[in-house]
Amino acid sequence: MMEAPKFVASCSFGKDSLATLLLAKEHGEPLDEAVYCEVMFDKDISGEVPEHRDFIYGRAIPVLESMGVKIVVLRSKKTYVELFTGRVTKGPKKGMIRSFPICGRCAVQRDCKIRPLQRYQKTLPPGTVQYIGIAQDEKERLLRLKGGRQVSLLEKYGYTEQAARELCEAAGLLSPVYAFTDRGGCWFCPNAKRKELRHLYDHHPDLWARMLELQAMPGKVSEKFNRSQRFSDIDAMFRKEDAAQAA
Repeated sequence: MMEAPKFVASCSFGKDSLATLLLAKEHGEPLDEAVYCEVMFDKDISGEVPEHRDFIYGRAIPVLESMGVKIVVLRSKKTYVELFTGRVTKGPKKGMIRSFPICGRCAVQRDCKIRPLQRYQKTLPPGTVQYIGIAQDEKERLLRLKGGRQVSLLEKYGYTEQAARELCEAAGLLSPVYAFTDRGGCWFCPNAKRKELRHLYDHHPDLWARMLELQAMPGKVSEKFNRSQRFSDIDAMFRKEDAAQAA
C-alpha cells in the first residue's frame, strides 16, 4: 500500500515562513511538520545571527510545538569553517584554501542547506506537498513554484509581506532581527548589508574576531569577503567611523 503524501512546511523562522504556519493552523490546513535547516559556522557555533537563534530555540519552537506543530531540525555534517579551510584539489589553484564563498554561487548554501534539505525530501512519500513562505506581492517568486507540489498559503489567503509581518507580531512571533535587517541570512553571508555587518561588529565582537582570523589565513583563493571588500577592509571602515565619532 502506497504511503499517504505529507504536507510539509519549509521554515527559516522568518516572518513569511512563520506566517505560513500560523495560517495553516488558523485555517485547518493539513500540516505534518515544519522543516528547518540550521547552517553551522563550526561544530559549536550556529550560522544564525545570535538574536535569531535565541528566538528560534527560546521562543518560536516552544510556541509552535505547543500549537501541535512538529519541528524537524536538519544540519549538514559540513560547516562554514570546514568549507572555508578546505583545499582546492585540482587546477592551477590546487592546494590553496578555498576561502570565502562566492556571491551568487555560495558553496555554503549549497552544501550546508540545500543538500541536507534535498536528502530529507527524498525520504518523504511521493506526492508530498511543500508549503513555501512566498507572499502575495512576490509575483516573480510565485511564478517559480512547482504547481501542485509547492503551495503558498500566503498567496492563498491574500497575505502580502507586510501582512505576514503583522500576523507574526500579533502572535508574538516576529524575530528580533527585523529591528536591523529585512532579510534572513547567516551572520557571515557575503550578501550581508552594511547595517547587518555593523550590528555584528557592535554586538558580537567574538564572532567578528573569528572572521578576522579567517581573513588573516595565508594562501587563500580569494581575499574578498564580498564582491568588493575584504573583511579586514570592513573592519577598518568601522574602526575609522568609531574614531571619528569619538573625536
